[in-house]
Amino acid sequence: MANFTKSHTPHFSVDVYQNAYLPEGAREVNAIVTVTSTGGGTTGGVPLPGPGTVPHAAPGAGPDAAVVVMVDCSGSMDYPPTKMRNAREATAAAIDTLRDGVRFAVVAGTHKAVEVFPGNGALAVADATTRWQAKDALRALSANGGTAIGTWLRLADRLLASADVTIRHGILLTDGRNEHEKPEELRAALDACAGHFTCDARGVGTDWEVKEVTGIASALLGTADIVSDPGGLAADFTRMMENAMGKEVADVALRLWTPQGSRIRFVKQVAPAMEDLTDRRTEAGPRTGDYPTGSWGDESRDYHVCVEVPAAEVGREMLAARVSLVLPAPGGGTPQTLGQGLVRAVWTDDMVATTAINPQVAHYTGQAELAQAIQTGLELRKAGDEAGATAKLGRAVQLAAASGNADTAKLLSKVVDVVDAATGTVRLKTRVAEADEMTLETRSTKTVRVTR
Repeated sequence: MANFTKSHTPHFSVDVYQNAYLPEGAREVNAIVTVTSTGGGTTGGVPLPGPGTVPHAAPGAGPDAAVVVMVDCSGSMDYPPTKMRNAREATAAAIDTLRDGVRFAVVAGTHKAVEVFPGNGALAVADATTRWQAKDALRALSANGGTAIGTWLRLADRLLASADVTIRHGILLTDGRNEHEKPEELRAALDACAGHFTCDARGVGTDWEVKEVTGIASALLGTADIVSDPGGLAADFTRMMENAMGKEVADVALRLWTPQGSRIRFVKQVAPAMEDLTDRRTEAGPRTGDYPTGSWGDESRDYHVCVEVPAAEVGREMLAARVSLVLPAPGGGTPQTLGQGLVRAVWTDDMVATTAINPQVAHYTGQAELAQAIQTGLELRKAGDEAGATAKLGRAVQLAAASGNADTAKLLSKVVDVVDAATGTVRLKTRVAEADEMTLETRSTKTVRVTR
């Protein structure tokens, strides 16, 4: 595999979409903030960083990333035996996707965590030799033991901390429930790892717990998904590793400043998936808070910001919030501002202006309701409340159709028979494959972008 150095500095932009007009006395301001990172590349020469760009290492410094792959090796991975074989093949495919120079390790996870490769308490440096050695070491992976995911994450954290790199990433595969440690132990491990590395989590088969896997990805700002057929693991692992290799900037924060008398009601990522960041705020100065966004490559994400402002009379105008994208400086110096946008509030007696709903805000409010309707509907279905489940899942079908979320609509059609999508008229299916239900629940927070 050829070695190369990323050469273009990524450029960030911040765009704010809102209806700034409020009726007299109104206090709630909503805005969709779109953050876009572009310009990373692999051609020669490193340009001088400009405004909104992030400097990279000099040519020849090597890729600035480390990855740990955590593979479930509990006893259940032997049922059927092809599952363990597929996991080995998937891990090998991920290793083949590593760029030369990336630090990496493989961890076997049971009721304890064991470093399978390189096995010396540190990370290997990817090249043709170490990739071959790592794939050879995978032959030793066998299914035997329990499941204690917190121990896997803590070992990954220690290994990743040993590398002086910017991007630290984990890939975690499990096929069962976290039965050999208490929920609070997993929670403590996630709290200890949060902010240290991002992690993509995958559940293979149908014997794992959706909320555990999605909770891991949520806490560590990664992705979660189901691979119901173990035969699909290699392709999924390859995509995950390719995505990890595309990350160029880590620890980017969305910084919100509000004036005296105002406060942030919530901050949520709304595309490409729903993620509530409100409770992850860290104070960054007077009336200023940072919300973590994780690692970035060439991509775009949308955030819904809701600000409560002091009530004002007609004719008053104010800055409701200043939105900045910041990158912490090494050693705690002044952070680099990568982009900035403004959220405004203008009080008017123009009813047409104040009643106009910004299409971006309306779209993502609907996507949030869609995710909640699916999750509540599935919970009611499991509880035997057919009427409640029918109503919620019918509303989900209606919202998916109205917003053009074709992928979610297709998943819903495997759980309900759709009579009329426009009105949300549905019937619960008598028989639903467990994999279909778990797929719908796992992917319920995935959204479609608003058409601008």
